Amino acid sequence: MQIQRLAEEERLSGATVAGGFIFLAGQIADDTSLDTEGQTADILAQIDALLAEAGTDKRALLQVQITLADIADAPAMNRAWDRWLDTSAKPARMTSEGRLVGPEYKVEIIGVALAPR
Repeated sequence: MQIQRLAEEERLSGATVAGGFIFLAGQIADDTSLDTEGQTADILAQIDALLAEAGTDKRALLQVQITLADIADAPAMNRAWDRWLDTSAKPARMTSEGRLVGPEYKVEIIGVALAPR
């Protein structure tokens, strides 16, 4: 089986493509000075870039899992999500609260998309 690794870093790949799917690593904001809405928009732009590198876009997303450091920030996250979402191609989505890698991070998003043929 062929595996393509995208946006490789020291410890991980930003995404892997295998078996007809694109698996997104947990994406966190590059700019941690932003509020929850801003961090979400930052992350969604990163997801757009990873999917473009894989040859597709957000319409190919099948499933998304969003972790918020504070679930009370869900309305702020949803404002950024709603601006970004293609309403004709909504993925299955889950949002939960959990501890993130550092207190400066407010949102982390992972997902699975269908890879282009």
